[in-house]
Amino acid sequence: MQLRVINLVYLGRVDYSTGLALQQTLVHLVKEGRIGHTLLLLEHPPVITLGRNVGMQNVVASPDFLAGKGIELFETDRGGDVTFHGPGQLVGYPIFDLRGFTPRIGAVEFVRKVEESLIRTCGDLGVPTQRVPGLTGVWTQDDPTAKIAAIGVHISRAVTSHGFALNVSTNLDYFKLIVPCGISDKPVTSLAQEMQHTFAGRERKVPNLEDVAELASRNFGRVFEAQTLWLDSLDALLQTAPANQDTPARPPEQIRELAAEEDIHLA
Repeated sequence: MQLRVINLVYLGRVDYSTGLALQQTLVHLVKEGRIGHTLLLLEHPPVITLGRNVGMQNVVASPDFLAGKGIELFETDRGGDVTFHGPGQLVGYPIFDLRGFTPRIGAVEFVRKVEESLIRTCGDLGVPTQRVPGLTGVWTQDDPTAKIAAIGVHISRAVTSHGFALNVSTNLDYFKLIVPCGISDKPVTSLAQEMQHTFAGRERKVPNLEDVAELASRNFGRVFEAQTLWLDSLDALLQTAPANQDTPARPPEQIRELAAEEDIHLA
């Protein structure tokens, strides 16, 4: 049996527009079979993103207020409603070809596997989490349950993009600017907050983002039954493409013009 590999690159902090353009380029390369399954792990400056199912009433703050605070606002083609990305949050973009899994993974199963990877990651840090029937994402087991990770994906011709956002040490006040994921009756939390509650009175340091990225990558490998191959840089990833083909640097306009048949949007 051929060994399945997930290429993994940890990028650190990347502005949202750059991350979006990079995803589009990698989706193009994966569709052409020039690179394999790839997981980007990173962090964004403060930004609010709007999914295809967004209700603009769920953006509580005005555009002028957001601009004054330096918070960008982006429309995207992922599923779901509105969410926030910012410092202290681990963002993951799995660019996977679902046809490359045996048996082939469907859209809903893919989302369940992403949830499972994050549930295991939180568990590794002593924070028990769960799914909530009828909702997407990862939630605490407290009463009331709180959302610790959001998921919204786009799938075109069986290749995934967008992904998850796991609150590690995120400033949760940012979420007051929106109705997160359009859900008004459930709070948002972070690993830092949950670990403070769970380990009250005991010394337990919240891991940094790169440590959580390593845990998450390990659990992605386990859940998707693949070996994770850590690469030092994007250059190292792009060098895995066949040398006799031109690799686009990052041309988002050209890639947006590509036909996107059989698109699926899930959150």
